[in-house]
Amino acid sequence: MSQDIERVEMRNIISPGHVMRVDKAKYEAMKDAMLAVVPADAPGHSVAEIKAGVLPRLPEALFPGGAKAGWWLRGVQLDLEARGIIARVPGKPLRLYRI
Repeated sequence: MSQDIERVEMRNIISPGHVMRVDKAKYEAMKDAMLAVVPADAPGHSVAEIKAGVLPRLPEALFPGGAKAGWWLRGVQLDLEARGIIARVPGKPLRLYRI
């Protein structure tokens, strides 16, 4: 990985204390797209609904053809949960909403 890429810390609610340093541009693009799609009220949206809404909002230059969008969606989801920005609704399928 290039040292010239600006990085940001991404947390994980499943592994408290575990932090990854990731590409800031990709993180911010996914975060902005997710927050535009995830509703403010429970029961929220399923991950599949969120992914369908996020994909058209992602910059093609960062996610050509949606490449790696699933990994980034999951990583940013866990980070936003760890930061208390989004939450899960109990039950299945997994549903998320903004706090």
